[in-house]
Amino acid sequence: MAKDGPNWDGLLKWSIANSDGTRPTRNLSEEDKRWFMEAMQSQTVDVIKRMKEITMVMQTPEQVLEAQGVTAADIEDMLDELQEHVESIDMANDLHSIGGLVPLLGYLKNSHANIRAKAAEVVSTIVQNNPRSQQLVMEANGLEPLLSNFASDPDVTVRTKALGAISSLIRHNKPGIAAFRLANGYAALRDAVGADSARFQRKALNLIQYLLHENYSDCNVVKELGLPRVMLHLASSEDAEVREAALRGLLELARDKTGGSNGGLGEEDEKLKQILEDRIKGISLMSPEDLGATREERQLVDCLWSTCYKEPSSLREKGLLSLPGEDDPPPDVASKHFEPPLRGWAANHTGDSKPRVKKQEAPLLLGPIPPN
Repeated sequence: MAKDGPNWDGLLKWSIANSDGTRPTRNLSEEDKRWFMEAMQSQTVDVIKRMKEITMVMQTPEQVLEAQGVTAADIEDMLDELQEHVESIDMANDLHSIGGLVPLLGYLKNSHANIRAKAAEVVSTIVQNNPRSQQLVMEANGLEPLLSNFASDPDVTVRTKALGAISSLIRHNKPGIAAFRLANGYAALRDAVGADSARFQRKALNLIQYLLHENYSDCNVVKELGLPRVMLHLASSEDAEVREAALRGLLELARDKTGGSNGGLGEEDEKLKQILEDRIKGISLMSPEDLGATREERQLVDCLWSTCYKEPSSLREKGLLSLPGEDDPPPDVASKHFEPPLRGWAANHTGDSKPRVKKQEAPLLLGPIPPN
């Protein structure tokens, strides 16, 4: 029985035989060219063609696919493949031109939660750091189903993936940020930070911090929604990443000069001070191993204290802000093994005019020795 796929052993032997320098180059015969191209093209995927095929499936009604035996798991696998293709910015932008963007956005309303979540993940890949695809998704009204899933989907994974897609869609996208505000996105963020999922909370807190950093006027909206109180509560969370995300958001509020002496924190100042003192006390009791994992949190606590109370925190006095060795550059373990040849030669000859006789080591052979 013949093997499936190209004859890789034969291709390898043919390549070595024609490129090892032991014989003069020659022009390939038409038969050799045809065999070589067929061997290579058999392993080459026509991405656009494949994306068109996936688009045709996405355009097919769900009932028809089910009648043909196509399962939700099959659709998820197909979306996984599509996500790999659209990691290229060019392919992401081409998805719209071949008619695939609109049916992909339609999958955000699919009856299967896993498909809704996966579709949001693909959208996030398409728009991430891609202004052209951000514009195309906005023009296709893609923000609306993402906001709907983020705010009210019964599945927390779907809500989390939708929030991730929204974050990628509106980042460095002023029209997207404006549309998010108008759609009452901050109210959905307030609900998200009060959820039970730590991952969902982190994503919501990170988006809040980004939006406040982009526009301090939003501090008033955040304050009216009662978000500072929730963020203060999460600053004592057992999840380290949630604590750090909450502290970053509180720091943005504290830097708001329109909110009085303590920025957008206002009446929450005393509660904040108590929380920071408790965190400083907790940090002071940590073992050296645990301290190493809280570097960013220590810096956030000190920066927040300095911003609010115009003085350094006691972490500085205790020497806990920056531990010994944290700011040192990583050790150079490679240079002594990979010393430049000329530098090594100069080091061996500096200050010694007498020629040295050194046994030359045999070179490392990577292939057959060509004849003289």
